[in-house]
Amino acid sequence: MASPARGNASHWCPVSSSSPSPARVVLLTGPSGSGKSSLAARSGLPVLRLDDFYKEAGDPSLPLVEGSSDIDWDSPLSWDADTAVAAVADLCRTGRTEVPVYDISTSSRTGSETFDTAGAPLFIAEGIFAADIAARCEELGLLADAICLRGRPSTTFRRRLVRDLREGRKSVLFLLRRGLRLMRAERGIVARHTALGAHPCGRDEALGRLAAAAAGRLRAPAAAA
Repeated sequence: MASPARGNASHWCPVSSSSPSPARVVLLTGPSGSGKSSLAARSGLPVLRLDDFYKEAGDPSLPLVEGSSDIDWDSPLSWDADTAVAAVADLCRTGRTEVPVYDISTSSRTGSETFDTAGAPLFIAEGIFAADIAARCEELGLLADAICLRGRPSTTFRRRLVRDLREGRKSVLFLLRRGLRLMRAERGIVARHTALGAHPCGRDEALGRLAAAAAGRLRAPAAAA
C-alpha cells in the first residue's frame, strides 16, 4: 500500500496546461515500500493514487491471508480494478474524474473528490496493483509505459515498516507480520509485475523512462500479460 500523500512536484518534469488531449498514462508499480510515491512526486507529473480504489472492510469478496484471519491487502482481489481503469480512461479522455478518498487505517472510503490533470499530456497512476491493469490500458490505447520499481527486499522492508508505523496504518503486529511476509515474497512480486507487462528497474532508470514518456517517446507494446 503506497503512501496516501497527494501532490505534484514541478522541479523535474514540468507539464503544460495547454497540451492537447488525449493524455497517456504511465503505470508505476512495485512492492509496497519500494519508493513509488517518492518517485512519482519527484517526476512533477500529476499522480493518481491507485490505492484509493481498495475495497472497504466488510466487503465479502475480500481475500484472506492463507492460514490466517488477516485480510490480504496485497492481493489484487482486495482492489477494484474496473473502477480504477474507468478513472484512468476518463483522465486520458477528459483530464478529469471523480476518485474515492480512502483511509487505509480504517479500510474505508471517506468520500470522493475530483482529480484534474490540468491538461497535462501525461500522468502517473501509482500503486501496488498498477501492473494488473497494464494490458487493459494498452488495449484501450492509454498506456505510455508501465514501470516496476525494484530494490533490496531488506531495504524495502525497512522503508515500508517505518512509513506504516509513522502513519498508523494498522496495528504493529499486523504490520510486522505483513512486512516479513512481503520481504520473503518480494522477488516473486516483481516477477509477477514483470509478467503482467511492467518493466523492472531501479529509481534512476525509472526516472529516465518517465522523461522519455514525457517527451512523447512511448514504449513498444508489451509482449504478453
